[in-house]
Amino acid sequence: MVDKLKKIWLDGKLVDWDDARVHVLTHSLHYGVAAFEGVRCYLCHDGRSAIFRHKEHTRRLFNSAKIYLMDIPYTPETIMDATKEVIEANGLKEAYIRPIAFIGDGVMGVHPGSNAVRVSVICWKWGAYLGDDGIAKGIRVKTSSFTRHHQNIMLTKAKVSGNYVNSVLSKMEVLKAGYDEALMLDPQGNVAEGSGENIFFVRDRKLFTPPLTNVLPGITRDTIITLAHELGYEVREEHFSRDSLYLADEVFFTGTAAEVTPVREIDDRVIGEGRPGEVVKSLQKAFFDVVKGKDKAHGEWLDYLDQPARGKVSGRSAG
Repeated sequence: MVDKLKKIWLDGKLVDWDDARVHVLTHSLHYGVAAFEGVRCYLCHDGRSAIFRHKEHTRRLFNSAKIYLMDIPYTPETIMDATKEVIEANGLKEAYIRPIAFIGDGVMGVHPGSNAVRVSVICWKWGAYLGDDGIAKGIRVKTSSFTRHHQNIMLTKAKVSGNYVNSVLSKMEVLKAGYDEALMLDPQGNVAEGSGENIFFVRDRKLFTPPLTNVLPGITRDTIITLAHELGYEVREEHFSRDSLYLADEVFFTGTAAEVTPVREIDDRVIGEGRPGEVVKSLQKAFFDVVKGKDKAHGEWLDYLDQPARGKVSGRSAG
């Protein structure tokens, strides 16, 4: 459950939490076209707070909107400043952040017509998405009966709300069966991703992950590929079947919410030794050293809250 905080940024200004309201005829509520992001702000080892890969997340938000022909009426810099403002207004040192652009009310019917695109930035307190035990000990996963989207059915490079109906169904299915997370296959039967995470497996100290054919281009996925190369691991992006995971030495999920979460069991098959292995533990350490500011090699990935603002939060983009 999301704990109620003080402020939410909505359409260019901070409003009280309870006043961040939209009409029931909001087009995106009915038809699912809303571009959104999941971003994290971490409390770093030096006591400052920093948003991880803020520029990349904001760029993906705008790319998602572009794919779905939505014109966000603010600049990326304005959204980034709004993100900092809403974290500080709520007095948080660490936060999960949800920027969202959605089509407002006006015309109804499948085509949104000239309905305004509205934007909000929300933050809340959120720990490990799949649990602290999941991060430390690994989780149990089940292959979902629901197939991941084909790229010509839903535009899979976009992070939009309608795509996640597929995820909701898969997650509910496996939780009801007693598992922690879903594994989703693509229309060809290859491994795609989790309900909200990218996936990797390790065999003979080599990392494998599905290509970006019909999965979301995860920013944590990209981070882990970079860190893996720096640690000397080979990374291959290729299609593979789910039984490749059964025979893996290690399997893990990545994502802004999931961070780096090991998988200890898939479809009742124990993975490796049934606990986090050497490779995933080394990647977890590297990842958390980066997001906490201990590893200075990737300082450009951290946007500190105390850095100067880039412009007025309420400003709209030109044109």
